[in-house]
Amino acid sequence: MSFSSNVKAELCKDSLSKKSCAVAEGYGVLLYCNTFSSTEIRIITESRDFAARLPRLFKKAFGVTFDQEPAAHDRGKLQFAVTSEDKISKIFETLQMDLKSSLTLHVNFGMLEEEAECMAYLRGAFLAGGSVTDPAKRYHLEMTTSHYKVSRETCALLVECGFSPKELSRGGNNILYFKQSDYIEDFLTAIGAQVSAMGVMEAKVEKDLRNGVNRRVNCETANLTKVVDASMGQMAAIRALEEAGDLEKLPGKLRETALLRRENPEATLQELAAMLQPPITKSAINHRMRKLLELARALEE
Repeated sequence: MSFSSNVKAELCKDSLSKKSCAVAEGYGVLLYCNTFSSTEIRIITESRDFAARLPRLFKKAFGVTFDQEPAAHDRGKLQFAVTSEDKISKIFETLQMDLKSSLTLHVNFGMLEEEAECMAYLRGAFLAGGSVTDPAKRYHLEMTTSHYKVSRETCALLVECGFSPKELSRGGNNILYFKQSDYIEDFLTAIGAQVSAMGVMEAKVEKDLRNGVNRRVNCETANLTKVVDASMGQMAAIRALEEAGDLEKLPGKLRETALLRRENPEATLQELAAMLQPPITKSAINHRMRKLLELARALEE
């Protein structure tokens, strides 16, 4: 199962113990589902956990059953529908909506006065119109509805609850989204998916740890490359001096350093400095190497 499916499965474990929260969750589902009008309600989902929850949710919240439900053997997209005028009227009445007026959907904040009701509404909205990317790949959570006012007012509700969503339009739909791991963690925790929120945190820690290791490896690789390049340059200079017969003519300390480098081509300057008797500083041996390079360049000129 995808990470998004796991989140929805976790959210569907809520017991629906309080009717006002069931109504708020149902409200979120309806405003973010495929069709919600005075003549038809249609909800399509690929989440089997959400599909199992919907009949219980609508019975608890509105006291109605669906006129169309998927068969037990159905796979893929699962469809639920309410077409009965009496049932739709009962749903509208519960939500304090006028069935006969021209319907422009919006969020009735009077239905969401308590924090628990707000979170239940957002849970329903996410179950019906939400998705979240696997945090091991990237951070992205979004909720999509075709109703502009619903999206704008849900955004205002999120801001009031301490969240900072971003908005965009895509293919005629209105989308609220988060792209920062901290916001996704907080949102999932608030709507009841604490385990999934921990999954986001763990993925972030693992990603940060991996990035830190990669940075260290890259740094060490770069340093090693510098050491190898420097050593190759020094070895070439020493060979040039030897071929010119000047190696044996070098002052004692400089000749000692050249011979030591020739015997230890892979050693760092720090290691070479420690091999000398008595040991010298890295700065001192670096000075000697520069002198050898200068002498080799003088031969070329």
